[in-house]
This record gives sequence, structure tokens and C-alpha cells, in this order.
Amino acid sequence: MGEWIGRGRKARRAYGFDEIAIVPGTVTINPNEVDTSWELAGRRFEVPIIAAAMDGVVDPNFAILMGKLGGLAILNLEGVWTRYEDPTDILNEIASATPERATELVQQLYQPPVREDLIQRRVEQIRSAGVPPVVSSIPQKADRYAALAEEAGCEIFVVQSTVCTVRHVSSEYKMLDLAKFIANTKMAIMVGNCVTYEVALELMECNPAAVIIGIGPGAACTSRGVLGIGVPQVTATVDGAAARDKYFVQTGRYIPIITDGGMTVGGDICKAFASGADAVIVGSAFAKAVEAPGKGYHWGMATPHQNLPRGTRIHVGTTGSLEEILFGPAHLDDGSQNLMGALRTCMGSVGARTLRELQRVELVIAPAIKTEGKIFQKAQRIGMGK
Repeated sequence: MGEWIGRGRKARRAYGFDEIAIVPGTVTINPNEVDTSWELAGRRFEVPIIAAAMDGVVDPNFAILMGKLGGLAILNLEGVWTRYEDPTDILNEIASATPERATELVQQLYQPPVREDLIQRRVEQIRSAGVPPVVSSIPQKADRYAALAEEAGCEIFVVQSTVCTVRHVSSEYKMLDLAKFIANTKMAIMVGNCVTYEVALELMECNPAAVIIGIGPGAACTSRGVLGIGVPQVTATVDGAAARDKYFVQTGRYIPIITDGGMTVGGDICKAFASGADAVIVGSAFAKAVEAPGKGYHWGMATPHQNLPRGTRIHVGTTGSLEEILFGPAHLDDGSQNLMGALRTCMGSVGARTLRELQRVELVIAPAIKTEGKIFQKAQRIGMGK
């Protein structure tokens, strides 16, 4: 596989959302009669779109609202909501900072240590509203934070890092034994992120509830520029789905894959499912909600890193309520609102009654899919020409 990129060196061609298109089916279905639900750890959720663990997107109130609307939202246990009793002023300061000042300010504001009492209080706040709490931590903190979260009634825990592997090597700190960690907790454990078939398969052998796919595609992430690493999301998702399917054949256990990042509009989300995803995680789309704590701003989880920030603060604006972004009615024509309506309509157009059927539709390589025939939209910077 691969093409020659120089003497003695090949590289495999990989594809992102802008380079493919979904082929319509020979049968079409009423969008109101398709099933968009997915299953995680034996529990079914109607909305397969998860809000990312970013401080500009998810706070306890946003997580509660997302849960009541049928989805999930991940609260970052190393963010401002576990460092400050009331981070309102902190969020206002981040939102009002100049672009030149933003990264330095975020680094400073994330210096206070995480408070263990706040971890439990945030989990309890979400749980008391009748919504399943979902929280995240990097592997180095997972053992301690998971114990606190589980004690407070957490149901789903996400072990998430820029690059996640089973075989991490370090002489400076104790490594997390993923298989042991998963076996010793009652919570459902999602792990990530990865972008290759081999790593996804090894992570699945630890028996997580789900594996998260994606390195560097997020709107506020700069890992690809800072580190030069990553695989475009379509190829990464297809490879992750192949690992999932092989693992299912070998063991009879179906471990969902969740595509994380790179999706800003409904069409991108539809393509993620068509590439093999069971669910998706998005950040910037939800950062635009009135209820999002970032007040129209969005920044990456690695932005506060003291030595090598791998994220930036971006302005996405506030365009509507969370309900409008998820279910409409859409007031914008760019595909950023009524994401579930877009998914249902896509499923109906390709004849997919379920997400599992959508995973098997035909795809074509189509680098001109967004520009073909759109000269007036592009010239006037409207619709798909923005």
C-alpha cells in the first residue's frame, strides 16, 4: 500500500471529510422513520452526538441539558469547573482577552490545582438532575479521579489523551494499566484517542466501553501543526471500524468507535457515520450554543499546557440554543444547526434505517464535492461559500 514519496519511502494516502461524499441509495426512507439511537455499555441513547470535554463547551448545566435532550456531554475533570468554586469570572476573562493574550492567560488561569471536593460536587450536581454523568481525565490522573467520580455516582468515565496507547513507556511516572483499570471499576470506561487499526485493536483488547478516534482535527486543536502528527478523520474512522469489526468476529463483543473532532456541520457528521462511526464527539458546533459556558469562544484541552500548548482559543460566535443546534428549527443555511435533522435526512436519502446500515453505504472520493457548481456562493461568501 502507499505511494512513493521519495527514494525508498512510501506513504499511504489518507482522506478527510472534505475529500469524500456519500452516494445516495437505491431505496429512500422517510427521515421520520429512521433510528438514530446507539448503545453504550448496555444503555441506549437517542442522540449519537456527544459534546466534547472542553471548558468552553460543557459545564454541569450544559451536561444536564444535553442529557435531557437525549445525548451525552463530557465534563473535563481537569478544567475550570474543578479548579474554581465559581469560574464565571474566569470564563469572562478568557472570552474578553485579545488573541495575542489568550494562550498566556489560559495557561495562568489553569495553574490552581484541581480540587477533589469539586470533582465530586460536579458529578453529584449532574446525577441529581437525573442525567448520567460523563467525565474525563488524562491517564496519569485517571486512577484517583475515577475513584472520586465513581463514589459520587458517575456512570461513564473517559480516559483521554492526545495519543493513547496500551504500551506507554515512562521512567518518570507510573503508567496506567488500562486493562486493570477498566476491570476494577463499575463505570463504563471510554478510552482514546487513536487513529490506527493496530492501536484501536489493542485498546479494544482492554475491554473498554468505547474507543475514541481522532488526533488533531478539532477546530481549536493545533497538535497537527505543533507536532506534525495525525491521520485525516475518514481514514482513521474506517481503520477504527475495521478493528472493531475484527474484534467482534474474534470475541463476540461489539465495542463502539466514536469519531472525535473535525466536524463542524451536519454533512461532516453524516460522513463520519458513513465511514464507520457509532457516535461522534463535537466541540465547536456546541460552543455556538447560548447555553455554552464559553460565551462564543472555544479552546482546546491542551491549550493550558505550560511547556507546549497544542490548542488555541477561537471565536465561533453564539448562533442559537442547544436545542436548535441539535433539532432545529435551523435559522442558518450553513449546516451548523439541526444536526439531528441532517443525520435523519441523510439516512433517509441513502436508505439506511439504522446507524449500522449507514456505516455500510457507498462512498466516493470527491475533492470537489464542496466547490462544484458553487461559484456564486463562493464569490458572495454565502451558503457553502463561507
